[in-house]
Amino acid sequence: MTSGEYHDFYKRYYGSLKIRYLCCAKCRKSSKREWKPLEDRSCTDIPWLMLFILFCIGMGFICGFSIATGAAARLVSGYDSYGNICGQKNAKLEGIPNSGMDHTQRKYVFFLDPCNLDLINRKIKSVALCVAACPRQELKTLSDVQKFAETNGSALCSYNLKPSEYTTSSKSSVLCPKLPVPASAPIPFFHRCAPVNISCYAKFAEALITFVSDNSVLHRLISGVMTSKEIILGLCLLSLVLSMILMVIIRYISRVLVWILTILVILGSLGGTGVLWWLYAKQRRSPKETVIPEQLQVAEDNLRALLIYAISATVFTVILFLIMLVMRKRVALTIALFHVAGKVFIHLPLLVFQPFWTFFALVLFWVYWIMTLLFLGTAGSAVQNEQGFVEFKISGPLQYMWWYHVVGLIWISEFILACQQMTVAGAVVTYYFTRDKRNLPFTPILASVNRLIRYHLGTVAKGSFIITLVKIPRMILMYIHSQLKGKENACARCVLKSCICCLWCLEKCLNYLNQNAYTATAINSTNFCTSAKDAFVILVENALRVAAINTVGDFMLFLGKVLIVCSTGLAGIMLLNYQQDYTVWVLPLIIVCLFAFLVAHCFLSIYEMVVDVLFLCFAVDTKYNDGSPGREFYMDKVLMEFVENSRKAMKEAGKGGAADARELKPMASGASSA
Repeated sequence: MTSGEYHDFYKRYYGSLKIRYLCCAKCRKSSKREWKPLEDRSCTDIPWLMLFILFCIGMGFICGFSIATGAAARLVSGYDSYGNICGQKNAKLEGIPNSGMDHTQRKYVFFLDPCNLDLINRKIKSVALCVAACPRQELKTLSDVQKFAETNGSALCSYNLKPSEYTTSSKSSVLCPKLPVPASAPIPFFHRCAPVNISCYAKFAEALITFVSDNSVLHRLISGVMTSKEIILGLCLLSLVLSMILMVIIRYISRVLVWILTILVILGSLGGTGVLWWLYAKQRRSPKETVIPEQLQVAEDNLRALLIYAISATVFTVILFLIMLVMRKRVALTIALFHVAGKVFIHLPLLVFQPFWTFFALVLFWVYWIMTLLFLGTAGSAVQNEQGFVEFKISGPLQYMWWYHVVGLIWISEFILACQQMTVAGAVVTYYFTRDKRNLPFTPILASVNRLIRYHLGTVAKGSFIITLVKIPRMILMYIHSQLKGKENACARCVLKSCICCLWCLEKCLNYLNQNAYTATAINSTNFCTSAKDAFVILVENALRVAAINTVGDFMLFLGKVLIVCSTGLAGIMLLNYQQDYTVWVLPLIIVCLFAFLVAHCFLSIYEMVVDVLFLCFAVDTKYNDGSPGREFYMDKVLMEFVENSRKAMKEAGKGGAADARELKPMASGASSA
C-alpha cells in the first residue's frame, strides 16, 4: 500500500465514516486492517459532568446538614415527646416541661398507643417515652404494668407518675399506656419498641388500600404473608437460581434454546392451568362440614382465589398460543440472533454478573437516600405543637430541601442504570470490531468501565438527566391524579391520563434512543447529542430490521421471563397449598411472582441490551462495508443471514416491498465470519 493509497484509505474510513479506530503499526506493515478501539479518546460532555458533580455535592450538603443539626442521633436513638434523646443526657429546652432529662439508662422509645397512626402526616399520634426495656409479653392490667416497672426498672407510664401510683392514681388512664399493652421488641439499630402483633400494620394498610371493603380480608392477607415468609424467601431464591441457569443455557446452547424455551412455555402454561383447575375442583369437592367455623371463611377465600387464578391462567394460555401461532414462522430466525449474542457471552463472561453490580450500586444509593430522608425528617429546631409536645421542623428555604433530594433520587438512579448501558455497549463494541477474538482485552468489561470513567461520564450524566426531565412531570401528574381521584370531572381525568400516557411513551422512546446513543458514543467517542443523532439516523435507515429483531427477539426473551415466573409460581402453588398453617396465600403468591419477574427481567435485559448493541454495530458495518476485498464485514455471518431471512419472512407476510429490497444488500461471498 503506497502513501497515497493509505491516505485515501484513512480519509474514507476515518473522515467520512467517523468510526474512529486506529490501525496498529504491525497491521499497517502487513497491509491488513486490524482495528482496535481508540485509546486516546477525548472526554465528552464535560459541562454536564461538572453539573452532575455539583449536584452530587448538593446532595452531600443535605446529608451533612441533617447530621450536623442532630438529626442522626434523634433518628438512631429516638426521642420522646418532650425533645429528650434516649440513651443520653439532654439539655433543657426553654418553655417545655420534662425536657433536659438524663436518659442514659433509658435507651428505647415506647409509645403509649402504638396503633394510633396519623396517615396524613406519616407519624404515630401517641405520647412517646424513653424506657429501659420493651415489654416482651402482653400486659393486660395496670398491675402487670406496675410489676413490669418494678421488676425490670422500666417505667411505661408518664415521667410524672411513679410506679407505685400506677394502680392508685386517677390519672393512670391518661398517663399510662392503653391496655392491653401489646408485646413488643426493639427494632434493630433504631431503638424503637415495635408491637410484635401485626394488627397495627394491617390497620395501616387498610387506610392505604382503599379498594378493600372488607377489613377482615386484609387482616387475613397480611397474616398469610407473615406465616408464609419462609416459603416466600425460598421461592424468591428459586427465581434467582432459575434466572442464572437460563443465562447459562443461553450462553452454551443458544441454537436449541429457542425451541426448548417454546416447548417449555407451552408445557408450563398448560401444566399451570391444569393444576389450578385441579386444585379448584379438589377443594370444591372437599366436605365443608369437617372445617371448623373459624377456618370456613379462609377456605372460601382460597376457593375464590383459585377460581380467579384458573380463569386468568386459561385466558393467558389462549392468548399466548395465538401469539405463538402468528410468530411461528419467525421463531426459527431468532435462533441466529441468539447464537450471535451467545458468542458474546462466551467471550465476555462477566456480562452475566453485570446486573449484580448495578443492583448493588442501586441498593447502596437507595439506602443512603432513605437514611438521609429519615435524617431530614428529624432535622430542624424544636417546636411545640398544639398538644404541648415537641416536634422538630426545618424553617425557611431549607424546608424545601427534600424536593432537591427527590430529584437526586431519580437522576442518580438513572445515572447508575445508564452507566451499566454504557459499560455493556463499550464491551460489545470492542468484541464486534475485533476481527481476531484472541486479541480481545483480558477483561473487556473492566476496559469499558475504565473508558467510561475517564471519558464518558458527562455523556451518561446528560442522557440520564433527559430521562429525569421526563420522569418528574409524569410523577407530578400521577400524584395530582391520585389526589383528585373522584373529585375531578371526566374531561380533566381524560386529559390527565392522556398526558401521563404520552409522557410514559416519550420516556420509553428516549430510553431506547439513549441506549443506542451510548453505543454510538462507544464507537465514535462523540458527545451525547451527536451520538443520539447518528444513532437515530441509523435506526431510521434500518427501520424494518429494527422491527424484525425487536419483535422476535423481545418476544423470545419475554417467553423466558414467563417461563421463570410460571416455574416459580407453580412451585409456590404446590408449597402453599400443602402448608398446614397457612391462612390466605393470594398475596404471598403475588409477591413471589412479581419478584420472579423482576429478577428475570434484570438478567434477560442484559441479553436484550447485547442484542441491541450488536445490531447497531451491524448496521454501521453494513452501511460502510459491502464484503468486497478491502471492505470486508466485521460481523458474524450468522447475523447477516438472520437479517436476510427476516427480509424474506416480512415479504412473505406482505410487509416487504421495494424499499425493503433497497435496504438490504446481498451478502458477498468474500464476507468473513467473526
